[in-house]
Amino acid sequence: MSNADNNNSPLTVQEKLSADVILRLEQHQCATTEKLIVIGASTGGTEAIKEVLMQMPANCPGILVTQHMPKTFTRSFAHRLDSVCKISVQEAESGMRIMPGNAYIAPGHAHLLLARSNNHYVCELSAGPAVNRHRPSVDVLFRSAANCAGKNAIGVILTGMGKDGAIGLLEMRQAGAYTFAQDEASCIVYGMPKEAFTLGGVYEVVSLQAMGQRVVGYLSGKTAA
Repeated sequence: MSNADNNNSPLTVQEKLSADVILRLEQHQCATTEKLIVIGASTGGTEAIKEVLMQMPANCPGILVTQHMPKTFTRSFAHRLDSVCKISVQEAESGMRIMPGNAYIAPGHAHLLLARSNNHYVCELSAGPAVNRHRPSVDVLFRSAANCAGKNAIGVILTGMGKDGAIGLLEMRQAGAYTFAQDEASCIVYGMPKEAFTLGGVYEVVSLQAMGQRVVGYLSGKTAA
């Protein structure tokens, strides 16, 4: 007998809401040329994110990361990354100013958004509904980057099941951002990067092993090989 039978209530499937329930797509004039990196991942993403962040130099732009993960694990995940990376890594808090050489991990209980305070980038958290059945959602982070950073943003979508982040990466590209996707061979699950590529949101497909170095290369003006 199923749990539904035991509880005398039908099983319900959470509606697959889009980023519209958290924020509208509404690109703003960028008041700064400060660069920013946003990264999204799901299944297999903890090790993939570690691989990318370990390649980042101490003076890299600020980085925002959304990894599908329960709230009880995101802080310890941030601490573990902080112990092995040249950059500083911490769990994001609302209102926290985004600084170069720092990465901010979305807490497992809230969406992480990029926002602006005067001429500075800041973290914003939302306890709104799940998007693509996830909170935090990669689509929400990527849309906020499209809105607030536009061409100053670099988007990276890594291994993961489903399609969260695919539409958001396309929105970033349409706003002028440069975008990367992990290649199939190095993905644990080639879901999210594949969906992003299919939609046309990806400029470059890169192996996990080369991703961090390629992002740094792009920031320094080096073209793809």
